[in-house]
Amino acid sequence: MKLRIDSACTGHGLCYSLASRLFKDDDQGYGHVLGDGVVPEGLLAEARSAVANCPERAISLGED
Repeated sequence: MKLRIDSACTGHGLCYSLASRLFKDDDQGYGHVLGDGVVPEGLLAEARSAVANCPERAISLGED
């Protein structure tokens, strides 16, 4: 599974608050996926939590 953040992100910060091993923030508070976005099996629950809690629905989780 792979994470993506699209341009709808407005910087609420829930992604990196809920899943700091998968996301980071930039200098303006916008979330970014760490690495290549591939979610290790042990972090799938965190990834799903970030997707479900993004107020802008800017995060997607799908096949590679």
